[in-house]
Amino acid sequence: MDGFGDPFPSSSAAKKSFPLPRSLTYHHTSHRRARDGHRPLWKNSADDSPNIPGADSGVVIYTTSLHGIRRTHADCCAVRAILRGFRVAVDERDVSMDAAYRRELQGLIGGKVQPVTLPQVFVRGRHIGGADEVRHLHESGELGNFLEGVPGQDPAFVCGGCGGIRFVPCRNCSGSRKVFVEAEGRRRRCEECNENGLVRCPNCSSSSSSFH
Repeated sequence: MDGFGDPFPSSSAAKKSFPLPRSLTYHHTSHRRARDGHRPLWKNSADDSPNIPGADSGVVIYTTSLHGIRRTHADCCAVRAILRGFRVAVDERDVSMDAAYRRELQGLIGGKVQPVTLPQVFVRGRHIGGADEVRHLHESGELGNFLEGVPGQDPAFVCGGCGGIRFVPCRNCSGSRKVFVEAEGRRRRCEECNENGLVRCPNCSSSSSSFH
């Protein structure tokens, strides 16, 4: 798949007992574009950024929970901590938990920035950038301008349904990805879960409904 690759060597992959969607190919070169230096970065960044349908009022961050690339995992943790410090609700979309998020992200910025890096942050549907951009905005004091009016959330909040993972095993197939169809006398692929037998936590989905 263009813009994506497997960060794990073959020997590591052979030890896994269950399949995971391939993660992103990570490169950490800056991709800021030169803009009008007389305007604040928080205004420049929103000019020609892609929109995420249904995310007009909140913060969306694409991350990965895989530790295969230490720098990427550290960047995801750092950006998550920065946003938590502003006490805003964040819709976190883990591409390693659901391949649909990976495809969604590539559709949003894959054609503009190659290869796609993680994390990537969107505010009110507008693309802010990755870890470098968020750090720069935070250090310059401009990040608060982006986040004005964004719904708030206690940074200590942990969902009781999923423990903060944001996904739970599919109840329809118990996470097996297969269901038995009596009329056909055979098993078929469960249509209610993703490639890992998971569904979005209903508690998280309802609490962040303004983002979807």
